[in-house]
Amino acid sequence: MKKILVTGAAGTIGINVIRYLLSEGKYEITALDLKNRRAYKYLKKYQRRINIIYGDVNDEVLMSSLVKDHDYIIHLAGMLPPFGDFFNSVGEVEYKGCENIVKAINKLNKKCYLIYASTTSMYDASLMADTSEVIKENSLTNYSYYKYKSENLIKQNLNNYLILRVPLVLSDLKKEPFIYNVKKNSVVEITTSFDAAYAFVRAIIYSNKLNKGTYNIGLGEKGRLTYNEILNNILSNYGISFKYILARIFLDKDYISPILTDSDELNNIINYRSDSLPKYYKRLKNSGKNRKFSLLISKIILFFKKG
Repeated sequence: MKKILVTGAAGTIGINVIRYLLSEGKYEITALDLKNRRAYKYLKKYQRRINIIYGDVNDEVLMSSLVKDHDYIIHLAGMLPPFGDFFNSVGEVEYKGCENIVKAINKLNKKCYLIYASTTSMYDASLMADTSEVIKENSLTNYSYYKYKSENLIKQNLNNYLILRVPLVLSDLKKEPFIYNVKKNSVVEITTSFDAAYAFVRAIIYSNKLNKGTYNIGLGEKGRLTYNEILNNILSNYGISFKYILARIFLDKDYISPILTDSDELNNIINYRSDSLPKYYKRLKNSGKNRKFSLLISKIILFFKKG
């Protein structure tokens, strides 16, 4: 039975990775996340079926002890934007975690296969992009710079790895914040937390074929729309929230999630897409149905916007 280590296991993608790995029924799973109330809440339900470790990827001793005993590492741990852009130290900490994993693989377990969650926000601020695009370091935000730096560290030091670049992710707003800082009229390609998670799980099966590759995750043509349309749909299905206000008004609009002209490539190999925008909005509506006052306010806002 293959042993899988998932870092950032209580995050929006991580918790679904755990769920999908369990549904496969053929892996021994170790979940790693920081020790806090949120992580405990979401991992608690799986405690009899997986190994749960509360710790930090920046703990070199801990990562060495974990890496040596696992066949695959799905490395999701890291700070999401916009928080990853606030201080250089945040990005440096993320890079250090990746460095600890890479060092441990080379020293203790060279056959270990690393699947790394990178970002499409490192692309140039154009309408379309693909993995062949040359990354311009001087135009990167703090968040995307350290993702790019981590990618290069992996490519230069490991023999068994896969890099998956993740775009804007639509998730359960009761569990995860929606605060990506995108210009409202930007046309973006998105994914959902379900499909993104399933891509990481399916990648294990096709690890030999995908080895040393870099791929974009996305919903493809059916997941391309303006950020303004996404916000309006969130408003109408889930209602107004402080997180919505942050995304709409206060955050700097510097997150890039372009149309990914090659996002079908990964799906053609591993067939990970099963979710859709209509399904996501339906889940969002069910999640927000008891938020009556927030939904009322959102209807008023949408009415005046149309006017």
